[in-house]
Amino acid sequence: MLQGAFKGSLGSFSLDVDIGMPMRGVTALFGPSGSGKTTILRCVAGLSRMAGRLTVGGAVWQDDASRVFTKPHRRAIGYVFQEASLFPHLSVRQNMLYAAKRKPAGEASNGLAFDDVVDLLGAGDLLDRDTSSLSGGERQRVAIGRALLSQPRVLLMDEPLSALDRGAKDEILPYLESLHETLDVPILYVSHDIGEASRLADRMIVLSKGRVAAEGTIDDVLQRLDLRPETGRFEAGVILRARVVSNDAAFLTTELDLQGQTLTIPGTDLPIGQEIRLRIRARDVAVATERPTAISFRNILSGAIDEIVEEQDSAFAEMLIDVGGPRLRARITRDALAELQLRVGMPVYALIKSVSFDRRAMIAVRG
Repeated sequence: MLQGAFKGSLGSFSLDVDIGMPMRGVTALFGPSGSGKTTILRCVAGLSRMAGRLTVGGAVWQDDASRVFTKPHRRAIGYVFQEASLFPHLSVRQNMLYAAKRKPAGEASNGLAFDDVVDLLGAGDLLDRDTSSLSGGERQRVAIGRALLSQPRVLLMDEPLSALDRGAKDEILPYLESLHETLDVPILYVSHDIGEASRLADRMIVLSKGRVAAEGTIDDVLQRLDLRPETGRFEAGVILRARVVSNDAAFLTTELDLQGQTLTIPGTDLPIGQEIRLRIRARDVAVATERPTAISFRNILSGAIDEIVEEQDSAFAEMLIDVGGPRLRARITRDALAELQLRVGMPVYALIKSVSFDRRAMIAVRG
């Protein structure tokens, strides 16, 4: 486990957190600007010092009670920033090889050799290029490779996609997913993009004003309606797991099984039996009290209302609908809530347009 407890102030900002994460997988640090995400990363890296304690896989990097504080250059940390900050006078190959020489003394290898990292990030055709000729996505791939070759025990990523446009983000996200599947080190990933965090993370720590508002599996945290100010409203949603049942070549659709109910999504090239994670936004779910007919919605799931929260400061209400184990999140108007007389325990139908699913909403689950 990585266990960290930090408490202190930087100007008018105060931090008081106690966090933990397993030594494998991706933990997202999520919250609005100024909530403490980057400060926590800097404390883990030793670049900012606050009172507290930090252990990584049993090794003590900070313990104020024992006057232990491992200096930043002695911590086996890989750090990827918003800006790649590559050495402009070195080629891509030289940038990456430079990092391999910076491994802290006494630290074991993570098993990733130079060729492994190049293959993992698809960087073979970049090695002999000048860094000034790289696109934003290519620069970040090189920065990630450089961080990995320093043989880190922890990989810290501070909004690595925030400076990229949509196309560059879509280019690099598959490589980040491959890191998640391959690396045997924990990744602490800072983001303010709920979709990005949902796609990459196993766990989430939600921060608010320097405090932990919630932490747990990504699935559990995204279902909490009480976290609307921290997790946002427009992009709020849940993650469900379904399995590929069939592919329709004529209409280019894929049929999924969701705990005995059927979901239809735009066609994929995934094999029959493949399990996938689906991100479904609350604003893409409509609610009906009777099963509708002659309607363009392809996905009509039967369920029951599990929870309702009305937003007294807005026109909206949110609810969780149990569809046989998984729970969908739906965002509707308060007047619709009143007119339909919706209440907890009431049987309803959740309607989802197939076109609301895109490639960014579907993640294959590796066995």
